[in-house]
Amino acid sequence: MPAKRYLIVNADDFGHSSGVNLGVIHAHDQGIVTSASLMVRWPAALEAARLAKTRLDLSVGLHLDFGEWVYKDGNWTPVYSVVPLDEPAAVRREVSNQISAFRALMDRNPSHIDSHQHVHLREPARSAALEAALELSVPLRGCSPDVTHCGRFYGQTAEGSPYLDGISSDALIETLLHLGSGINELGCHPGEGEIPNTTYADERALEVLALCDPRVRAMLVELRIELCGFAALPSLLTSNAVESPAR
Repeated sequence: MPAKRYLIVNADDFGHSSGVNLGVIHAHDQGIVTSASLMVRWPAALEAARLAKTRLDLSVGLHLDFGEWVYKDGNWTPVYSVVPLDEPAAVRREVSNQISAFRALMDRNPSHIDSHQHVHLREPARSAALEAALELSVPLRGCSPDVTHCGRFYGQTAEGSPYLDGISSDALIETLLHLGSGINELGCHPGEGEIPNTTYADERALEVLALCDPRVRAMLVELRIELCGFAALPSLLTSNAVESPAR
């Protein structure tokens, strides 16, 4: 019998703006999004928290925000910076501050941790984020062996050029066909309407269309891939341990 496959569809940038919030909620209510990562520093974070609290099956984690960079003239140029990334103590303080802000907004701990533009995968942010994830007993994107992250569903190239074929329904279905066994996380960035202060704007509405396409949900059923959120991880891991005894 084939190994069971689970899929967490996680929407990044929740709280960035009302447009992003609308897209995330639409893709959850009408599509396959099961989880979201909250940017606690942005103006629409409170709105996002209010929307999430009425959707108990939507897992919500922390999207650490250390800054944003755009590829220009052959180099990555900062759009804004939250904290100097070469100062470990400052990075640790910022991680702690953003966890506290998350708790104030959501009245609980995050179900998982990741970061804007994957900054947490590089030191010293990696160590600071790992320390926080271990303390909270939650997964950290790309650093937790129980969850495999997939970033293929994205509408730009590595240098920020448009790549709309990457966020079509066909591309999403192709990604599902190649998911491995166990627990997978698919990243996405839905949004609707006007979305200010981002270099990833028009792509977000196209993501919503794909995430809500009935063909995508039908493929999940056909492939026997079970949707879940990060909040379900403890029970899934316990269940898998029981079903797979040591030999």
